[in-house]
Amino acid sequence: MAEPRAPGAPSIEALDHLVLTVADMAKTIAFYVGVLGCTEVSYGAGRKALRFGDQKINVHPDDGSMPLVAKRPTPGSADLCFLSSTPVGLWEAHLARHGVAVEVPPSPRVGATGPILSIYLRDPDDNLIEIANRVD
Repeated sequence: MAEPRAPGAPSIEALDHLVLTVADMAKTIAFYVGVLGCTEVSYGAGRKALRFGDQKINVHPDDGSMPLVAKRPTPGSADLCFLSSTPVGLWEAHLARHGVAVEVPPSPRVGATGPILSIYLRDPDDNLIEIANRVD
């Protein structure tokens, strides 16, 4: 069990962004924009990101061109859970229209703040993507 945080100790409040290393930038951006509904944004010197809500996913090519990266950046190594107010049943139909297979049908899971109902799929790099609804 973790030790309680000492009064006045630094703490983190939210996730601002994360980074996906990808094999094909265009294919990944097309999937996250066209299928998952993210917005493509450019920043810095031609760098790309995917925005959703108040967060973003920076997208890095798997070509060694980025100067500051994880120790072993690897396409397909991520496991991400996205919360959605759209029922997962509607997501299943939407994904089917886009030819995206659902690997695990709606099933109960536990999210960061309580129970969720989730489906699982893969992005173009085979990252595991979970789309979940909060359950009251």
